[in-house]
Amino acid sequence: MKTIKFIDLFAGLGGTRIGFEQACKEYNLKPACIFTSEVKPYAVKIYEHNFPGDKVHGDITKIDETEIPDFDYLLAGFPCQAFSNAGNRAGFNDTRGTLFFDVARILKAKRPKGFLLENVEGLVTHDRKNRSSKIGNTLETILNILKELDYKVTWKVLDAKNFGIPQTRKRIYIVGSLNAEVSLDDFQIENKVFNDIKESGLPPLDTKFTKRLLNLYEPRELEGKAIKDKRGGSNNIHSWDLELKGSLNKKQKELMSVLLRERRKKKWAELKGIVWMDGMSLTLKEIHSFYNFIPLEELKILLDDMVDKKYLRYEHPKDLITDKNGNKQREYATHLEKGYNIVTGKLSFELNKILGENCIAPTIVATEANRIGVIDNGKIRRISERECLRFFGFPEWYNSNIEHNDLYDLIGNTVVIPVIKSVSERLLDAT
Repeated sequence: MKTIKFIDLFAGLGGTRIGFEQACKEYNLKPACIFTSEVKPYAVKIYEHNFPGDKVHGDITKIDETEIPDFDYLLAGFPCQAFSNAGNRAGFNDTRGTLFFDVARILKAKRPKGFLLENVEGLVTHDRKNRSSKIGNTLETILNILKELDYKVTWKVLDAKNFGIPQTRKRIYIVGSLNAEVSLDDFQIENKVFNDIKESGLPPLDTKFTKRLLNLYEPRELEGKAIKDKRGGSNNIHSWDLELKGSLNKKQKELMSVLLRERRKKKWAELKGIVWMDGMSLTLKEIHSFYNFIPLEELKILLDDMVDKKYLRYEHPKDLITDKNGNKQREYATHLEKGYNIVTGKLSFELNKILGENCIAPTIVATEANRIGVIDNGKIRRISERECLRFFGFPEWYNSNIEHNDLYDLIGNTVVIPVIKSVSERLLDAT
């Protein structure tokens, strides 16, 4: 059996490695990870726990490329920072000071057969100078550098939900080969829902928040609902629906829903003579112009009560101001009359989303992974660690030995293994 040597940079949980190894085994190849780099201590701890005997090296920026053994493939989910002088056509030097530079210098020195890079979808248009351009300056610089190193380079944004994972997660994949161009088109689509990875019979959350939800809604009614003080139609539950900050009457709840829509309309900015923003304070008279079912005095009492309970803020509208250095920022237009504005947010909620059995999860990010709930035996609980790992295609043998919050921090930034496997198979085909 032929041995394929590879290195795993910015390794995180090791998902890229697992996907690549799975692809190698499909081709009857023996994968051998000969070098790993990662800096987060708890990432190193879980990586070494799941890949016993492997030494994880530290900061790649401090490792000389000549000290890395020869290898066949480079894998890297490199972080994306702005390139300070990208686009100056300085070639290889355009990327100095960024972590992509370390990927490039290793490729230049070691000349492997190929590479696989993964990054956030936003890399595609990052630092785009012209809205009509397909890609931004940052990605253009990266592609140019890779091509200057004589690699045939392909890139594409792929969504995990098409690879048998019940999560919408779009990421850019960049692959390169010295031999032939790699196709990233026409992957076989496979769809799954949350029920395909769900655990059952786990302990529920027993908090004031979850009790409130279950008092107001049947468990089945909660499935698929978002919980946030933002737009969302019938699939959204707001703090005022739950009366989390204090009791509200029917008129007040209705008024909050109307305000949520009205405060977005551009006509209010025109009337005030300021630059429009998505959600601005409206004066008592402005609100009464569209909510005139009750007298002005009664409307003020309802609104002031919601200010006291912190559902609303009483504030000046904000205008877009340009300072002497040309920087733009929002500042209160204190010359204009104060009005009422909704206190929006979602991270303040104990849970932001309740997944239904037939749901596909939204993109799971580090700051919100622990705020996703599920219905289990008629009760509410958070998604489990195992479900979290399954959302990214981790095999059942993969286990955590780190703190719960540390795992959720890493999982929100990790790769989706089945996508990596599929892309790796295409890479192996071409090399």
